[in-house]
Amino acid sequence: MFAGELPSFEPHTAPSDPEPLFVDWLFEAVDVGVREPHAMTLSTVDPEGNPDARVLILKNVDADGWQFAVHAASPKGRDLAAHGRAALTFYWPQLARQVRVRGPVTAEPAERSAADFLARSPEARAEALLGFQSRPLTDLAARDAATAASLERVEREPGLVTPEWTLYSLRAEQVEFWQGDQQRNHTRLQYARQGKVWAKQLLWP
Repeated sequence: MFAGELPSFEPHTAPSDPEPLFVDWLFEAVDVGVREPHAMTLSTVDPEGNPDARVLILKNVDADGWQFAVHAASPKGRDLAAHGRAALTFYWPQLARQVRVRGPVTAEPAERSAADFLARSPEARAEALLGFQSRPLTDLAARDAATAASLERVEREPGLVTPEWTLYSLRAEQVEFWQGDQQRNHTRLQYARQGKVWAKQLLWP
């Protein structure tokens, strides 16, 4: 059961494109105090066809795509190299709202990836420069020592960028907005891309 009062959603008032509606919902999540409202689950498929999912941060959304950044040598980077499609899922429990996005993923130009990397905190850059994500770790002391050495390098070379850091853009083909209801009369509105325009369709709960 959903607790508390939930917002209403009138699909007939939804804009012709999904991005403005998503931004409205995102700011409403900010207003009610959702922590990390721009956090999302990125779902991919590995070279063997096995699905995987993890939580990332949405960097930007506009008419050109939904952007996020990863290390190209990480499992998610390898998944995207093998199967250039992905799904994104946002969930804001205080509002009982969910947004699902699916479509092909492409890498942004190197200069945009570099700008994204340099905008990260020194600690985040130090971790990414290691390039060890998801590899076996002998102990936490080894992690701490390697991270400290990498951070010293970042401080010595503030303009250093790892070439594997990649800003990706998902060009949405389908976007679904789901509004929960305490009586289980959930409202689902799907946008489906048809050429240069979007078609809107209500879905059964």
